[in-house]
Amino acid sequence: MGRESNRLTAIEINRKKRPGLYADGGGLCLQVQPGTSKTSSPTKAWIFRYMLSGQPHKMGMGPLALVSLAEAREKALTYRKQLLAGIDPLAARAAERANAAAEALRSFTFSQCAEKYIAAHRAGWKNAKHAWQWESTIKSYVELIIGALRVQAVDTAAVMRVLEQDIIDKPNPPMPFWQARPDTAGRVRGRIEAILSWATARGYRSGDNPARWRGHIDQMLPGRSKIAKVRHHSALPYRELPEFMVSLQACEGISARALEFTILTASRTGEVIGARRAEFDDDARMWVIPGIRMKSGREHRVPLSERALEILATVPSEGEFVFPGRRPGSALSNMAMLETLKQMGRGDLTTHGFRSTFRDWAAETTAYPHELQEIALAHVVSDKVEAAYRRGDMLEKRRRLMAEWTRYCATPAPARSKVTSIRRRSTL
Repeated sequence: MGRESNRLTAIEINRKKRPGLYADGGGLCLQVQPGTSKTSSPTKAWIFRYMLSGQPHKMGMGPLALVSLAEAREKALTYRKQLLAGIDPLAARAAERANAAAEALRSFTFSQCAEKYIAAHRAGWKNAKHAWQWESTIKSYVELIIGALRVQAVDTAAVMRVLEQDIIDKPNPPMPFWQARPDTAGRVRGRIEAILSWATARGYRSGDNPARWRGHIDQMLPGRSKIAKVRHHSALPYRELPEFMVSLQACEGISARALEFTILTASRTGEVIGARRAEFDDDARMWVIPGIRMKSGREHRVPLSERALEILATVPSEGEFVFPGRRPGSALSNMAMLETLKQMGRGDLTTHGFRSTFRDWAAETTAYPHELQEIALAHVVSDKVEAAYRRGDMLEKRRRLMAEWTRYCATPAPARSKVTSIRRRSTL
């Protein structure tokens, strides 16, 4: 360390061609190595050499092309000061790099971690719809509030902002998420907790999980069982349906036709607005909904009545979606059918409620077996029951059921008193 320093000059450094170490002093050396080929120039880099505990050490400081002589001398001075303080420069640099790597990991945002979590678990989930549900809830309820936050910065206050955000569900006044939609909010909290736990395990964050329920969030919010009341979707009594259908058919527009189609097929809103043209077989008069779009995760076949086919023939024939939205290439909004109901003066009803209308009609006016009605609604029944019905003519019986439903929907009021004979249907 006591040797003369600043021996080298910029001109000398540029002239050095012969391989070897050229000392500048104070442990700083210029290392010259042969080029990779006979015609290439030699490579030059800076080396810092020092003794520690009686053992020689050397550490690279970067190539001459990137580190000037002045910069190399400044670095060497820093290393000598570390040695004077009893610090190993190599160990100090390794620790600095480790800290920088850890800090880089912790710079990941919550949205980035959510994306990585879903990608990591996608293969283990039973169907693609499960991944879609994760992505949808994170995007709808979490992303705008904490998505851009560094995952390390997500704390209890951030989680509570998600769970207490105002949910606007017109015509009702805004309500906190946890009260307005307790089941959905509960799932969202659980998903935030899972993502944060995964981020901790991967080194993206440290500390306790601020989204944990027991002994933490449960001290700030009431349990779902205390606020979640069973809320049935507002349904129209089936005796009033034919008159309603007359009014609906008088309405124009894609939303009205989508609502009519939803009622006639007893389908869910998401199944209808997400319907693609490739799912329909006109020759078989069938709509085959892939499992990825079904709540049950199973493919569902829907026999189509004459009126359902007529509706399909009237909607625009361009684009992927059968019921397109306003923007090119988009599907109809999930609120569009509710808006149609409001415009009809029936804001008291919900689209999903018409499935209850169908169920009540089938149970009270037909003798079709309960299990068959459940399959028509795409409800999950036991595998043995479904297998038994699939062995026979379940599809044809459902086709007759849906045809009778369509006829009922179009039945004039005076003729609605007639009930399908249970005895006549008992052989089904």
